Formats: sequence, C-alpha cells, structure tokens
Amino acid sequence: MSTVGDFVKGVVSDVLQDMLKKATGTGKRTRRRKRALTATERLSRIERLIKPAKKQTSRKKTTRARSKTHQRGP
Repeated sequence: MSTVGDFVKGVVSDVLQDMLKKATGTGKRTRRRKRALTATERLSRIERLIKPAKKQTSRKKTTRARSKTHQRGP
C-alpha cells in the first residue's frame, strides 16, 4: 500500500518541480536587431504621412455606382 503512496508522491513532486521550472522563465530569448530602412521604404513612409488616407464611402453609395448586373451579385 505504501508503494502506491510513494508513487503518487513522486509524481506530484515531479509535476510541481516542472511547473516551478517553467514559471521562473530561465530560458533566454535572442534579441532581434532592427533593420535599417531602404530608400524606397523611407520614401513610402514619407508619402504616407503627407498624403492623407481616403475616406471610407458608404456601402449604399458604392452599390449605386455599380452597374445593375454587379448589384445583383452571384
């Protein structure tokens, strides 16, 4: 009977140790270096800042603008 109890104790202690090991976070993560922007990427960022985004038009307006065959859908 005591062997079953010992077995259970061993399993519980192993599980607890495993959980503690994972909780402490001893694993190291590599840092990623920031890559420098290319000329085209830099230009596109500047353009995005200068030119404002298009305003979203209403769904009703876009469906009216479509032809009747496209309005019906598939």
